[in-house]
Formats: sequence, structure tokens, C-alpha cells
Amino acid sequence: MKKIENNFTVTGFVGKDAEIRQFTTASVARFSLAIGRIEKNSEENNRVSAFINVEAWRKNENADSFDKLTKNTMLTVEGYFKPEEWSDQDGVKHNRVVLVATKFYETPDKEETPKEEKKTSKKKAK
Repeated sequence: MKKIENNFTVTGFVGKDAEIRQFTTASVARFSLAIGRIEKNSEENNRVSAFINVEAWRKNENADSFDKLTKNTMLTVEGYFKPEEWSDQDGVKHNRVVLVATKFYETPDKEETPKEEKKTSKKKAK
């Protein structure tokens, strides 16, 4: 049987400042990440966007990394999917998948390459 990897890497923009909760030995930051891609429909390009919810856990002495989780920061997030199940007060079962970030870092803006090649000038030898 093949081993199934449960991980993801995604790049997007933080939707709003992270909500941070501190516990005795650890802290959790919950934040949304705006992600998108271009879909080509015949000759038209459409940008499809969505917000995904992410949570990151750190020991309290390492929680300073949460300072990066501010609105509009472009981040690359790596982590794993964690399924959760629970029953509400009425006994109705619910489930969701939480994206748990094990690593996140600021993503540098990519420089767009020009469509035309730049002409290089050659200096003549004297």
C-alpha cells in the first residue's frame, strides 16, 4: 500500500490580522488566506478567488512569529490537513477540515519578465 502524504503548500494574502489566543504553554493564531488562480474559459481569463481558514500553533516562547500575520501580507504557508468532528447541543454531527500551518514565511513579490527580449548593446573595441 502506498503511503499517502497529508500536506499542502499555498501562497496567498492574509485576509485580516490573525486572532491570537494564548494558553499555558502554547498559542494559536487563526487567520484567513486569500488564494486565487486564473481559469481560462475559451478566450477569456477569469480570476477565481477564495478565502481559506488556517491555524498555526507555537510554543509561547516562539509566538513572536505571529507578528507576520497581518492583513495583506503575502505568505507561503506549509502544513497539513486536520479533520475535526463534533456534535452540537441538538446532537447534530458536524465536520470540517482545518488547515494547520507548520511553517509560514513572507513571499517576495515576483518580478514579471518582459514579453520582449531586451536588446543588448555591444561596445566596439578601440
